[in-house]
Amino acid sequence: MELHEVKARLQRHFSDGLVMVVGSGLSCAEGLPGMAELASHLIKTVGPCLAGDDALAWASISPLIAEKGLEAALLENPPTPALESEIVKETALLIAERERSVITEVFIGTKTLRLTRLITHVLMPPSGLPIVTTNYDRLVEVAVEEAGFGADTMFSGRFAGTLNELESRLGFCRRVTFKKPNVHFHYQPRAVIYKPHGSLDWYLRDGKPVCYAGDLQGAQRLIITPGKNKFRNGYESPFDHHRSRGNEAIDRASRFLILGYGFNDDHLETHLSPAIRDGRPTLMLTHSLSKAAEALAVNHTNVIALSHAQENGIDGTCVTIDKNKYFFQKLAIWDIDLFITEVLEP
Repeated sequence: MELHEVKARLQRHFSDGLVMVVGSGLSCAEGLPGMAELASHLIKTVGPCLAGDDALAWASISPLIAEKGLEAALLENPPTPALESEIVKETALLIAERERSVITEVFIGTKTLRLTRLITHVLMPPSGLPIVTTNYDRLVEVAVEEAGFGADTMFSGRFAGTLNELESRLGFCRRVTFKKPNVHFHYQPRAVIYKPHGSLDWYLRDGKPVCYAGDLQGAQRLIITPGKNKFRNGYESPFDHHRSRGNEAIDRASRFLILGYGFNDDHLETHLSPAIRDGRPTLMLTHSLSKAAEALAVNHTNVIALSHAQENGIDGTCVTIDKNKYFFQKLAIWDIDLFITEVLEP
């Protein structure tokens, strides 16, 4: 297949009914830590804070992290509640520190997030563009607002904001018109962001989830760590609401844009992969395809996947399309920035 044919197919993907799914690969591309760096950080910081059964549990888990990876280790040996709290605390500290550096660059104008450029090429439906992300960081929210759109996270309020989907949505209403017998609400173009694993600005206060953008020392953040507890904890508020609304958006979707997501999350896979296998057009952009993502791409003609590849020492892009693979050398259109330049803004 020729490159111009591939580009034409890719351009047609950006139409109505789109749902974005954003994984850690997109945040890593912007400078946030990946799973390997997080694992290394936890090994260095978690142990000294523990005692008794918690220390014993960590002693059995930490060697497995180096051997099998963080998620596999936590799946094999679920942490105690106190150990899990320590993992949540250290995970949040690492990601928040790196997130702060990236957002500072955006704020002072020395950096433009990839998603900010991309989202201006996506149709914004009146009900909002659904974005489902497994990331804890706020780069999706920042990218959306930097592009001039609203970022609806279903929380309402600046200090200890509450989970209130209706109030959050009404906050984006710009005017109301009356045409008997109907009332019409006109909303700011926005993305509705679903975070089934939690967010750095979610805290537990008096037993209830709240949203506060700053860092609160000693307060319990609401994020779900990898491992067996991840699926169980995902059915508590506010995770359950974001999970169910995100899955509803996936069920309604006409097509998917998958950015840096590896298809290894139980919360999403009960809806996302079946929808893709059912034939809905899907475009994946990522540095490296996971085994699950590659299986979808090579077995389904409705899936197009762009990933980094190298042949004979030359870097380029592997395009999996119509179950076939094509290599385009010296062309990194798997990266969102180059994808926009080469495909969407030729």
